[in-house]
Amino acid sequence: MDPEFWISELTDDDLPAVIALCRNALDLPEDAAEASEIVLRLREAGRRTGFLAVSPGDRVIGVVLGSVSHRDASIAHVDLIAVDPAERRRGVGRALMTRIEGALAGMGADDVVLAGNAPYYAWPGIDVRYTPALCAAMALGFAQDQPAWNMTASLLSVAPTDAQEKKLADEGVTIRRALAGDVPKLSEFALANWGSGWAGEIVDSIGRDRAGCHLAVESDGTLLGFAAYGSSRPSWFGPMGTTVAARGRGIGSILLRRCLADQRAAGLESAQIGWVGPVPFYSAAVGARVERVFFLYRKQL
Repeated sequence: MDPEFWISELTDDDLPAVIALCRNALDLPEDAAEASEIVLRLREAGRRTGFLAVSPGDRVIGVVLGSVSHRDASIAHVDLIAVDPAERRRGVGRALMTRIEGALAGMGADDVVLAGNAPYYAWPGIDVRYTPALCAAMALGFAQDQPAWNMTASLLSVAPTDAQEKKLADEGVTIRRALAGDVPKLSEFALANWGSGWAGEIVDSIGRDRAGCHLAVESDGTLLGFAAYGSSRPSWFGPMGTTVAARGRGIGSILLRRCLADQRAAGLESAQIGWVGPVPFYSAAVGARVERVFFLYRKQL
């Protein structure tokens, strides 16, 4: 008798079927709408692996993607798991998790987390509205780690920045779009101030379709700040940072609104500010509100 399903290693030839599966299996409309970008983005990065659950007739009914941390090779990440809604509660997800955990342990990881592996991630963790996934994580032996959240910013009335930019220009500060030639200096700037995760996201926002980065530069060429969007997903904003010395001059607000204006021009009505730290800043600058909340999980392999 044929098995009800089997697990096979993911190849690039499988990506169209995986994208179609995720469009059907990701219950939140904003995730389903960006299924193609999510899958392809996660597949781009190095040290990643993935598996499929396949039913008779070669129909893909589940997928899992995992990776080794870009910062600590002892930590592995489950980046995405999705199961066809018609095939749930049959052990498909458990079988996929068992296979990916074994593969990640074989790559040298000691711990596995259900959390985003910056700079290549689609979610900080599990959105609390995917409640069955939260229950599955606990059933599989994961312990809850720190939570994370996104803020939603409406793009329907992003305030212009012309007057504020002119004021800064009079003070010797230029606000402009980042170009390919800026990548080495921007990467060094991010590494020096915020670490490798942000550096990767900035670099990957420049020159990508539906992504971009803006920066603030002193007259002597000193970088003061940056804001990027679209590195992880087209509708997501971030990261953004200004140096301590440059804060209080309105630079961050200008950079933020420039990026949001780009996303509005691309046809979006709202943007997700991902994995937010300074909630009060985004609330005051653009009226953003906390909306998506994520639980993160961890266990030893």
